[in-house]
Formats: sequence, C-alpha cells, structure tokens
Amino acid sequence: MSGNYLWLKALHIIFVVSWFAGLFYLPRLFVNHAMIDDPATQQRLALMEQKLYRFMTPLGILAVLFGFWLWFGFGFSGGWLHAKLTLVTVLIGYHLYCGKLMRDFAAGKNQRSHVWYRFFNELPVLVLFAVVILVVVKPF
Repeated sequence: MSGNYLWLKALHIIFVVSWFAGLFYLPRLFVNHAMIDDPATQQRLALMEQKLYRFMTPLGILAVLFGFWLWFGFGFSGGWLHAKLTLVTVLIGYHLYCGKLMRDFAAGKNQRSHVWYRFFNELPVLVLFAVVILVVVKPF
C-alpha cells in the first residue's frame, strides 16, 4: 500500500466520523426542539441547529470527496461498493432533509412530534452499521 493511499484513507475516515457526529447530534437537537414551547429556548435551539449544520456540511462534502478520490484513484470495485454508494446517497439525502427540517424549525413551521424525531434519529445509525460491514467484510 502506498503512503498516499493510507493518508487518503485516514482523511476519509476522519471526515466520515466527523460528519456522522453531526448526523447523530442534529436530529437529537430536533427532538429537544419539538418538545419545547418556550420561544427563547426554541430560538437558542434553532441557532445551535444552524451552526451545527453549517459546520457538518463541509465535513460531509470532504468525506464524499475523499471517498471518490479513493475509489477512482485506487480502483475499488464490487457489489459491496455499489451498496455502499447507495447508502452514501441515502446519507446525503438525509443530510439535505435535515437542512429542510432545520429551516422549518427556524421559521416556526415544524409539523412533527419529538417521537417522530426519535425514530428519524436512528437512520444514520443503521446506515453506519451497514456501511462498516460492507467495507470491512465485503460480503459481495
């Protein structure tokens, strides 16, 4: 393995882990936001959500870019990769949908309960399990 490959792989993992931290925490903020009626607390949570979203978006972009660099630079292939790419696409959609939800909260237009957000929060956990298994085990 070349040194470049290992550096790219390390950076990809760092940005993936960082992005996932945001994907795990932002919906938890939504849970709390959906439970609160106090306008000052809602405003504070909306600010926290916006700052987190602005922070995690470049991390997600870098995770995807380093992943593509690894893929095209080192020629990975196989069914596991196609499945992983599908799940990455799901995560990108999830991330963008979180942005929509964040904007809805900021505008006072949230239509969902805290219970819905508790379930919504579990999707990136399931995707993480699947992606790690696909990358490590390469079952197909």
